[in-house]
Amino acid sequence: MRTAESIGTTRDAQLVHQRRWWTLLVLSMCVVVIGIDNTVLNVALPSIVRDLGASGSELQWTVDSYTLVFACLLLTAGGYGDRYGRRRALRFGLAWFGVFSALASTAASPTMLIVTRCLMGFGAAFIYPTTLSIITNTFRDPNERARAIGIWAGVSGVGIALGPVLGGVLVEHFGWSAVFLINVPVCTFAFLLARWFVPDSKSPEHAPLDPVGAFLSIVGLVGLLIGIIQAPASGWGSPIVLGGFGLAAVVLPLFAWWEHHTDEPMLDVRVFRNPRFTAASATITLTQFSLYASTFLLTQYFQFILGYSPLKSGLMLTPVALGLMIAAPQSPKFVLRYGTTRVVVFGLTMIAIATACYASDTLMSSFVLGFAVRGFYGLGLGIAMAPVTESIMGSLPPERAGVGSAVNDTTRQTGGALGVAVLGSVLLARYHSIFDGTTSLPAKVVHAARDSIGTSIQVASKLPAPLAGRLHSVARHAFLTSMRVSYAVGFLFICGATFIAFKFLPARAATFPGAEDDDEALMRAAALEIGVEDAV
Repeated sequence: MRTAESIGTTRDAQLVHQRRWWTLLVLSMCVVVIGIDNTVLNVALPSIVRDLGASGSELQWTVDSYTLVFACLLLTAGGYGDRYGRRRALRFGLAWFGVFSALASTAASPTMLIVTRCLMGFGAAFIYPTTLSIITNTFRDPNERARAIGIWAGVSGVGIALGPVLGGVLVEHFGWSAVFLINVPVCTFAFLLARWFVPDSKSPEHAPLDPVGAFLSIVGLVGLLIGIIQAPASGWGSPIVLGGFGLAAVVLPLFAWWEHHTDEPMLDVRVFRNPRFTAASATITLTQFSLYASTFLLTQYFQFILGYSPLKSGLMLTPVALGLMIAAPQSPKFVLRYGTTRVVVFGLTMIAIATACYASDTLMSSFVLGFAVRGFYGLGLGIAMAPVTESIMGSLPPERAGVGSAVNDTTRQTGGALGVAVLGSVLLARYHSIFDGTTSLPAKVVHAARDSIGTSIQVASKLPAPLAGRLHSVARHAFLTSMRVSYAVGFLFICGATFIAFKFLPARAATFPGAEDDDEALMRAAALEIGVEDAV
């Protein structure tokens, strides 16, 4: 068996082994801060509309600008950590993320907020892929590695759970800027602890980075995501959208060709010949599509339609995280008994049913029924996501864990950007259509209020009571109708993910050349009882 790490002397290796669970704790903190930032902003969106005057498309850019940079740099950041030191990459990312989180809290315009969110995404790209690659290489025993990955998946739900609630408290008492300041102490503490408890590991080859591959991957993903994100504001046939898609259509195949022919590829494209790897990546992309989009829409529904405070809105989002935290550590046990395909398909079916229920105002406006639906969604997410994550990581040799983790995370972030952009586009297009067709409001009011539900409410606050009431009624009807259409589209995407998992995701792994054939050991380890308390 080849040695995947150059950790140092035997004494150093023993120290790494002794501290491995402390290492997992520090890495879990890093995952939590990324999870918080992925969800904390959503409850602040209505406040940003009121304070900064952000339009509907600017709200999408506020969410997706971070995701765009995050996704585009993950492959490069993962390769950097593999070659030059994963702890170095992790600490650099934490420092950068903390600094620009502080700057984001001072934003005085939507443009400044979008720019600082981009820079936060740059730091996050160096944090996230290193966490899973360090876990994969620190835990050398297959049983412990499977257990650690299960804990990592469960802990990711902690940040998702904390984000909405913490964001609600901060927005109510300190304003929306506080949702960014909360990152600073967490990043600082994790930065200091990483110096002592995270091993300074890297790939043994010491090969140089692949600058051509890095450039092509960034340009291709930028073109693809800008085309998707800009479509709601500019139209699918606009030059910038068509140009972005055209650039991606040329550059991404060129990237694949280059990686296949270069001697030192950043990403070994042979991994995509493994149906386990490819189907799992596609499944994660489509699942995250649904998760990000549903959270984006639900936050606006809670605050603009139901009139909830930011804190109550955050509390209403926690059932998804709780379900994820409960189910993710348990799902490997089901994989051992029933196989990956059945477990993933079952989890995706749960997500599809919950997504269809999201479209119902009757269900979602009820505290009890809405809580149950969102909890059901989270359980399905936890059941499906842990096995597909392990499918990706288990398909790669340990020395390529950084890039494997980056591919896993790129699919997540790309799926999230797609979800917010596409379903946001569907929502806004339908919303505009309903407003343009109304005859109960003056043309000037329609023109001023048609951009988004947040804009409509702002305009209504400045109108006489009778006219404001009519505008509120039209806006509520337009949003609920648009939301139903958007969730119907999301339901279809989850059905697509379910079909891919059923058709192409093998129940057992096909070993990637050069990787350890430890899949049976991983499956045995999956039966271990993993509780959320183990991650704290």
